[in-house]
Amino acid sequence: MSFADNFKNLDPNNPGMWPLPVQAIAGAVLCVGLIFGGWNFHIKNLVAEFQTVEKKEAELKTAFEEKQKKSANLNALKEQMKEMQQSFGDMLRQLPNKTEVAGLIVDISQTGLSAGLEFDLFQPSPEKTSEFYAELPISLKVTGNYHQFGQFVSGIAALPRIVTTHDVTINKAGKGADKGKGASAGGTLTMSATAKTYRALEEES
Repeated sequence: MSFADNFKNLDPNNPGMWPLPVQAIAGAVLCVGLIFGGWNFHIKNLVAEFQTVEKKEAELKTAFEEKQKKSANLNALKEQMKEMQQSFGDMLRQLPNKTEVAGLIVDISQTGLSAGLEFDLFQPSPEKTSEFYAELPISLKVTGNYHQFGQFVSGIAALPRIVTTHDVTINKAGKGADKGKGASAGGTLTMSATAKTYRALEEES
């Protein structure tokens, strides 16, 4: 009987009756199929695991690079923080304490008089407290000319304590304005403004 005759008339429902050569071949094919299927399944799991690990590696690399950048800038940030703290301390020292406020109000008035201005209104208002400081507004109305106004504002800015000007409006003076106060004929003006100085609340203690 030839080898091909072994595959004729095979009963698929009764493999135990197959000729031994056919059983051996079928068993080998089955083993190869099982090995290949298991290997293929295992490879797919490995590929999926590799992709997960690769993604995680990319995330860790990005996080490392970000931390490396922050670490490289840490010294610069520390220096910047020191400069900011020093600047903040310098600004606090420019705020008058409670006992210096009265003297500062006099300085503002004297600055206006030195510029040749005539005060029509000089009215300090009650303090407005914030979280870290108190604000003292002073309502001003002065008569003079542009040059005197500029000298006055520059003089306020040059004071050793912080004083700011707000809500500045300039109009022509009324007919009754004194034109002999350094203003040229027909050039007398009135300036209304609010000057504000600030006091650190810590100074109260």
